[in-house]
Amino acid sequence: MASVPLNPGRVHQALTSYQLAQSVKGAIELELFTHIAAGATTPEQIAPLCGGTEKGVRVLCDYLTVHGFLTKSGPDYAVAADVTPFLDKNSPRYMGSVANFFTHPVMIAKYDDVAGLVRNGGQTSQHTLGPNEPIWVEFARHMAPMFALPASVAAPQLTTPGTPMKVLDVAAGHGLFGIHVAQYNSSAQVTFQDWANVLEVARENAGHFGVADRASFLPGNFFEVELGTGYDLVLLPNFLHHFNYTMNVQLLQKVHAALKPGGVAAIIEFVPNDDRISPPDGALFAMRMLGTTPSGDAYTLAELDRMLQEAGFGPSTARLLKPAPQQLVTAVALP
Repeated sequence: MASVPLNPGRVHQALTSYQLAQSVKGAIELELFTHIAAGATTPEQIAPLCGGTEKGVRVLCDYLTVHGFLTKSGPDYAVAADVTPFLDKNSPRYMGSVANFFTHPVMIAKYDDVAGLVRNGGQTSQHTLGPNEPIWVEFARHMAPMFALPASVAAPQLTTPGTPMKVLDVAAGHGLFGIHVAQYNSSAQVTFQDWANVLEVARENAGHFGVADRASFLPGNFFEVELGTGYDLVLLPNFLHHFNYTMNVQLLQKVHAALKPGGVAAIIEFVPNDDRISPPDGALFAMRMLGTTPSGDAYTLAELDRMLQEAGFGPSTARLLKPAPQQLVTAVALP
């Protein structure tokens, strides 16, 4: 049996990987990617634009090149093609604000004791964010650019222009999933449900995207608030992963009661394959839930389908929201 080459460097890189998150955040703050995309490609050109030293710029750019965010040819850097639309501030798909949430001290602190997370099976109660926490407002504001893409891809699969629809966007946050449905279909009326403070962000975005006249707002805890009835479509974007299997069945039963017979529940989630180690975005999401929720998880398509059928829905259909890493899972409410 051939001996396996030892690689202590991999352990070193893993234990210092926090530097990558902070380096990407720092580069966003310096507008480094934006300056490079605009044509400043050397440390000498970039440094005065971002208020840095040539050495500092060189070190950061080389570090980001090693990690694939930049490319380098001689002294010149370029932003990697697969991330340019998301890191260039002049791009309509710019999502640099997400760094403010992912590297928020509250979020980082949740992983101070991963051994404890494993022993508990999730976050302990003192670390769980409660209702109307200000950080949920920050989440809604900062994370909106990340979800604009999957929201725009999902909307044409969920509604038809000119068809009257009564839509509920659950845990709406920024509201982009409901907003894109309303934009795509001018006959859709959308109710946005979330904590009262978070709904202010959805309200602002509804105005910004020109759908405020077809928007209403339902504040409160989803499990406690009266949702109403007669919905044609209920959107559940990035919500089920916060809860355990049993709670999700209860949640979906409440959704079923709010839908018309034949109405559609639309789940948007990071979904791992049955092996739970692929694809990367779906598989890695389980650790995020272990660190940030008491009992949440990343659920497979089979698990989501069982939840839906136990709650009174027919068999589900899943579609990738490419190029976004999430999946759209839909099911029809049976009578």
